Amino acid sequence: MSFQYIIHLANYSDGVLYVLAFLFLIELAVIFDRAWFMRSALRKGKTIIHKLSEVGKLTSEQLEELMQEAKGQPEEQIITAAYRHMDLVHHYGSARGEAFDNRLDEAIFLTTPFLDKRLWILDTTVTLAPLLGLFGTILGMFHAFSILATPGHAPTQVTGGVADALIATASGLFIAMVGLITFNAFNNAIDKTIQQLESIKLLLINRLDGAPNKI
Repeated sequence: MSFQYIIHLANYSDGVLYVLAFLFLIELAVIFDRAWFMRSALRKGKTIIHKLSEVGKLTSEQLEELMQEAKGQPEEQIITAAYRHMDLVHHYGSARGEAFDNRLDEAIFLTTPFLDKRLWILDTTVTLAPLLGLFGTILGMFHAFSILATPGHAPTQVTGGVADALIATASGLFIAMVGLITFNAFNNAIDKTIQQLESIKLLLINRLDGAPNKI
């Protein structure tokens, strides 16, 4: 497929293919950004869970080290909340308390909205791309059937025009499929991240209390 033919298809759809190409670039940018973030968050979460499960009783120094390691990640909020609430351990002799549990829950609730950041773009793309593609095909059909009004037209001109018009619909469906697959994958990654945060919460409560689970 030559570059000139691509320009012909874009012009045949009255510029709708240009809009679809721009929409696809935005979709790819969101996909790469969120994929990097989710991959980093899940890997860091596994590392922190592993480190917490290996200690018996957490110290403020260990918490500070974990807080620095989780900087910029979803786990940062909950570890920071535990670090700032260490005075409960010193004052009451136990981290198991409603106030401490609420602090950790609050940290998770504050973190969760940032996990699906910009995913609304993918959700919009899944719906918008096929509609734009169909709109481009309709515009292309106008051009294809307008040939019928030309004296001495060849039948291949009409069928070829219809085929060119359908490229817009195919492009819109392709963009929507890519968006749908990645959107569902990211939602699954968000669920796993929230599950990791809940696990970290339980580990923090147990380790600050000095009572790790014995297997």
